Amino acid sequence: MRKIPRCMSTQHPDNVSIPFFAKNPELDGEDEVMEAFYVFSHLGADEQMWDYEGKEGDDYVVKKLLSKYKYFFKENRLGKDIFLTLRIPNPEFEVVEAKILLETLESIPRSFDTAYTVFKDEISPIFEVILPMTTSAKSLERVYRYYTDFVVGKEEKPIFDSDIKVKDWVNEFKPKKIYVIPLFEDFEHIVNADSIVEEYVKEKDFEYLRVFLARSDPAMNYGLISAVLIVKLALYKLWKLSNRIGLPIYPIVGVGSAPFRGNLKPNNVLKIANEYRSVHTYTVQSSFKYDYPVNEVVEGLKQLKGILPTNPKEIDEKFVLDFFKRGSLTYFLHVENLEPVINKVAKHIPSRRKRKLHVGLFGYSRDNAKLKLPRAIAFTGSLYSIGVPPEILDLIAIEKDDYFKIKSLYENFESDLKDALKFANVDSPFFPKEVLRKLEEFGISFEVNEEHKELTKAIYSTVLDLKNYNLDELILRASLIRKFIG
Repeated sequence: MRKIPRCMSTQHPDNVSIPFFAKNPELDGEDEVMEAFYVFSHLGADEQMWDYEGKEGDDYVVKKLLSKYKYFFKENRLGKDIFLTLRIPNPEFEVVEAKILLETLESIPRSFDTAYTVFKDEISPIFEVILPMTTSAKSLERVYRYYTDFVVGKEEKPIFDSDIKVKDWVNEFKPKKIYVIPLFEDFEHIVNADSIVEEYVKEKDFEYLRVFLARSDPAMNYGLISAVLIVKLALYKLWKLSNRIGLPIYPIVGVGSAPFRGNLKPNNVLKIANEYRSVHTYTVQSSFKYDYPVNEVVEGLKQLKGILPTNPKEIDEKFVLDFFKRGSLTYFLHVENLEPVINKVAKHIPSRRKRKLHVGLFGYSRDNAKLKLPRAIAFTGSLYSIGVPPEILDLIAIEKDDYFKIKSLYENFESDLKDALKFANVDSPFFPKEVLRKLEEFGISFEVNEEHKELTKAIYSTVLDLKNYNLDELILRASLIRKFIG
């Protein structure tokens, strides 16, 4: 049985500090090749997501890694000890970049040939791809079949009538099959992930399946509490499916360092691993890697790799779906009111990657033409910058009977909330005052970082044209205190 990674390093640009190997504040393609080596060799991550969604991923990453760092990869084999996993564009949503999917799949056998030339064995350096915004078993089947039937399948075809086969001309295509990891990102498909997976794996001889659940975009779309509850519901249903059909299912959860986006940071590893106890792989985003001392990062990843996944907590589906309706509506109304200031501040959020941000199934821009908002990191950073942590925006939906139920299902609820409220400014004109009454009702006290509070005051004063400060500088300084952009 293959090793299932625990720590998937990603290219999410939520970091404030710039890594030492970067030539500029925005990492480019060559920096990202160096980053892959760095997270494997120095930080101890056992997987790197290689992102083709929304940017030009380097098709020659395996060749560059093996030629530059041959001796490291001889002892730490890609595809056996550590892993490079491709995130591909989804043609259903990214029409302009649809053909990048085909080019990416074609690069997998070439990476195999590169590794074979160096090591002379059959270990494929790449054999899994992540399909973002998965909405059906058919979406997964298309990727799987294109690879087996078109990429590998063409090896048996003659180049023209009575001529040699393609494989006799350019050699065989390996690996013969790939695993497609579904990434579920919106409410409908997260809560039905088990049904989609069950349909996809039917009549396939898979040894296992990895399933990826977004945690960041659902929070942006529906609010913190709703996002956590639906992800935990999906994890519980996937665990039950795995037991019922006898196929090992290894969940991945996409978490960032902001509490709103997951609260996974080097000093919070044990809490998050306990919260999502059945998860096998956690995303380690850029703020985790670059906004903390390197020894803390290494220790955090070491801790994460040392924790064994276990059975998830049983989830009350009826309660989750009922709260979701109320919580997401409350959250939406707040976001609707804050839209103008979010967009104004988002223009000043620092960029850290030369890439277009992940497209995502963002409910408002897709279903409600009135709301046009930035992606999750800029969205989160904008709200923190004006003293309104987005974690608070669905609190008013909690009724008296809900509170203890939520705490039993979402064990870190109060601690996540307190982590976020450190960076609140209750004097901000954008801070919803009814939230304070709700916090008082539930007996939740919190301490505020005064330096961050002063910066948010300067930011919102400038946004309201009461002052004339440099927003870029203020936002960056506030981000440095939080240790994440958004």
